Amino acid sequence: MTGIGIIGSKGRMGQAIAAAAAMADLEIAGGIDAGEDVASLAQKAQVLIDFSSPKALLGNLGAAVAAGKPILIGTTGLEVDHHRAIDDAAVHVPVLQTGNTSLGVTLLARLVQQAAAALGPDWDIEIVEMHHRMKVDAPSGTALLLGEAAARGRGIDLARHSERGRDGQTGARAHGAIGFAALRGGSVAGDHDVIFASDDERIELIHRAENRTIFARGALKAAQWLQRQPAGRYTMDQVLGL
Repeated sequence: MTGIGIIGSKGRMGQAIAAAAAMADLEIAGGIDAGEDVASLAQKAQVLIDFSSPKALLGNLGAAVAAGKPILIGTTGLEVDHHRAIDDAAVHVPVLQTGNTSLGVTLLARLVQQAAAALGPDWDIEIVEMHHRMKVDAPSGTALLLGEAAARGRGIDLARHSERGRDGQTGARAHGAIGFAALRGGSVAGDHDVIFASDDERIELIHRAENRTIFARGALKAAQWLQRQPAGRYTMDQVLGL
């Protein structure tokens, strides 16, 4: 595969992807940042990787569709309207959207889903994440991805069964809820713990990101895979064949 277009090229992930591509001898068609011409990049790239911002997503999707190019979206902090736009774009081009491009996190999410299905609602689920001090959204996209995996395992809607931002007299924990806690500090690339707690026993599934290279390598693997797919919306599970 040649011709990777990086949207958000000066950001932490954009720089990590460029470095990982150089190590793998993959060609970078170019990169853009806020205020620059995404349509021009889409025309010359073979596949787009977007780690920019939610407010740029609609324009990035439009450019990908107009150029007929696959696009991988790793931007987090997306809302319902963003997902609707992704669904619309996926009618025309291959789109992979994920809260985390790490292959290890992808496998972790599958394990979380299996554990949630097997253990049932009598086991409390808590998801704890920590990231660097500069991260602007919480819970992290990965924490939400893991929460969705747990909700799928239980056959419930995460939005209706999540507990976030506990403070003060919150009352007892709701039965069957999936809880989230977000920590920020230092230069942490990404720590995620999924805790299944029952009376007298506890299971913890943990992933530690040592640096952003793991996300960059996963994004490049997914982009290579995505380029071979027809129009549609895809997940990292499919990249790994899970």
